[in-house]
Amino acid sequence: MPKKRRSNEAGHKRKYLLIIDDSEECDRAVFWAASRANRTQTQIVMLRVIDTSERSQQWLGVADIMKAEAMEAANAALDRFGAMVKRITGAAPDRVIREGTVNDEILKLIEEDTDIGILVLAAGTGKEGPGPLISGLSKTAATFPIPIAIVPGSLSDEELEAMA
Repeated sequence: MPKKRRSNEAGHKRKYLLIIDDSEECDRAVFWAASRANRTQTQIVMLRVIDTSERSQQWLGVADIMKAEAMEAANAALDRFGAMVKRITGAAPDRVIREGTVNDEILKLIEEDTDIGILVLAAGTGKEGPGPLISGLSKTAATFPIPIAIVPGSLSDEELEAMA
């Protein structure tokens, strides 16, 4: 059973959760959430998940190198998007790097941080659909523990700012 959200209680502050990945539309979610957070005095949490399903115990030395490279890429992505959030909100976002599957780590973080109130994702604009994350989460949306905001990946900064 999901924990009670506490963001409206004294000493707590609502947080938007952003999933930082390598998709083209990721910056749309970051821009909208940061603009919205700036207007509503909300904190941003950025989550980057390193997928460990590809690692094999047989090739442990190679897996260690792959993990180090993935951590370096994760930090670089969080640095880039963190700078955008700070430029827009004036505050540095919380940064979280996890290893595992994206859907599992999203749910674990939401369960652990009761101030997270909204998951913000951006929809892809390609013919293949909105993206694997949105497609996967849509199957459990009815029982998801918090609201999910989906930002159209085709919107400009000006359009997103007007809606924030």
